[in-house]
Parts: sequence; C-alpha cells; structure tokens
Amino acid sequence: MGALIKVADTAELKPGEGKVVEAAGKVLALFNVGGTFYVLDNTCLHRGGPLGEGELEGTIVTCPWHGWRWDVATGANTNNPAVKIACFPVKVDGGSIFVET
Repeated sequence: MGALIKVADTAELKPGEGKVVEAAGKVLALFNVGGTFYVLDNTCLHRGGPLGEGELEGTIVTCPWHGWRWDVATGANTNNPAVKIACFPVKVDGGSIFVET
C-alpha cells in the first residue's frame, strides 16, 4: 500500500467538477461525481492534454485538447476500453480528500 497524501478538501470541488492536483510529484486529475471522488493521471494518453481541466459528464471526462473521453471510475477510454489511464485509490476523511500513490 502506498502513502496517503492529502490533495484537497471536499468543499473545494462541487459535484460535476474536476481539478488538477499534485501528490508525491505526480500531476493528477481529481473529480467529484455526485459526492464520490476519483483520481486519474492528469495527462491524456492521446496528446498529453490536462484531464483535470476537461468537461465532466457523469463519470466521463472529455479531454479539453482533442476530445478523447475517459471513464474516471475505471480509467478506460470510451472508444477503446482496452486503453486505460492510471487510476489511484481515494479516501475521504473528515472533509479531506486523500490519494494513495
């Protein structure tokens, strides 16, 4: 098990929003889907776009650069589910969001 690192407070991210965070030198994308938080690698596998700045619809984030779509719950690409971006375990405790790196 990796270290748990605080990346944000729950109040910082409304449902349906995402943001870029950093943990242990990794740039990550944090998303709030109806009160459940997910963390992915921030870099889209297509052309390196920042997923934390993408539009979130349900559990699907769209890369703001070229429109590639990813499921934030599984890391799977919506057009080719065999292509996956790294996901990280999340823990919420007392209003703080932690990611396991």
